[in-house]
Amino acid sequence: MRRFAFFVILFAAAGLAACKPEAPRPPTGGQSALDIMEKVAVGANRCWFKSGDPAFKAYSLAPELTSFSGRPRILLVRKGSPDIRPLLVVQAEGRPARLDAFGPLMNETLAPRIQKDVVRWANGAKDC
Repeated sequence: MRRFAFFVILFAAAGLAACKPEAPRPPTGGQSALDIMEKVAVGANRCWFKSGDPAFKAYSLAPELTSFSGRPRILLVRKGSPDIRPLLVVQAEGRPARLDAFGPLMNETLAPRIQKDVVRWANGAKDC
């Protein structure tokens, strides 16, 4: 019974850690969530995927900018995998937009780079 309780607690803690939001919060100057996420999606596509960046080679970009929930977002999923659960979600909401990034990739060594890139693109930078 103790072993079962231990695994339940361990599983719950792992699940919470995997979903822990890491919130890059750029100054958005009153821009809408869609305005911000369009910039982020273009930057991610150009710099992470079209450039052939080896850090993102195992992933695919799934933009979901048209959202009736008011939260346009982009997803990174494992390339070629039937399991399409996102490994990274970057979304914005509100006006001025509040930007969030979360998912298992935000617990990996790639997280600081993701956060810096997303904030830079949200602020209008076009560089990789």
